[in-house]
Amino acid sequence: MFAVSAKDLLEKAEIFPDLESALADSPISVATTRRHGKYRQEIFSPPEIVAKIAADAGTNRCSLVFGREDSGLTTQEVALCRWQATIPTSAEYGSLNLAQSVLIFCYEILQASGVADRQVVRALAPGDSLESMYSHMEKVLMKIGFLNPENPAHLMMTLRRILARAELDSREVTIVRGLMSQVDWACSEFKGKKGVA
Repeated sequence: MFAVSAKDLLEKAEIFPDLESALADSPISVATTRRHGKYRQEIFSPPEIVAKIAADAGTNRCSLVFGREDSGLTTQEVALCRWQATIPTSAEYGSLNLAQSVLIFCYEILQASGVADRQVVRALAPGDSLESMYSHMEKVLMKIGFLNPENPAHLMMTLRRILARAELDSREVTIVRGLMSQVDWACSEFKGKKGVA
C-alpha cells in the first residue's frame, strides 16, 4: 500500500535464493557500500559508476546491489560484484537510509540516460560465467601452491579486483579458463611450491 503507482512492479519482482543466483545473468554488477578496507577498494561515486554503466548499458544487463539496512553487504557479497560504489557522506555519520541510497543512484541513472552514448559495445561475460572462472582459478592456484590453503580468499579477492577492471567478455573468460586448464594439466607432476623444501 506504500508503493504508490508501483504495484505492478512489485508483483513482477523476481525472488532468488541467493545473490549469486540473482547476478548469474548480469555481466555488470555494482555493490553499494559505505565501508572501505582491504577488499573494498577502487570505490566509485554514483556519477562515476553511472558513467561506467552507461558505456555498456546498450549491450549488457546491469544490477545494482544494495545491502541490508542495518549491516550492508558482506565481504563475500561485495566480491560477487564487478564494481563497487559509495555515496560520499559526512565522516560523522556515513550510513544512509536504504530508500535514500536507491533514490540517489536511480536519480543519477535517470540524469545520465539522456546523454548516454548508445553505440554498440561488446557484450561482457555474465556473472555465472565469471564465478565459474574464479572457482576454476582458485582450484588450480591451490593445486600449484600459489594460494595459502588457510586463507585462499585473501589473494583471490585481489585477483577478482584485477580481472573486474579488465571487464572480460565471454571469449576472454574462455581463454583464462583454457590457461587454467593447461596449468592444471602441466602441473600433474608438481613437486611443491618453489623455494619450499
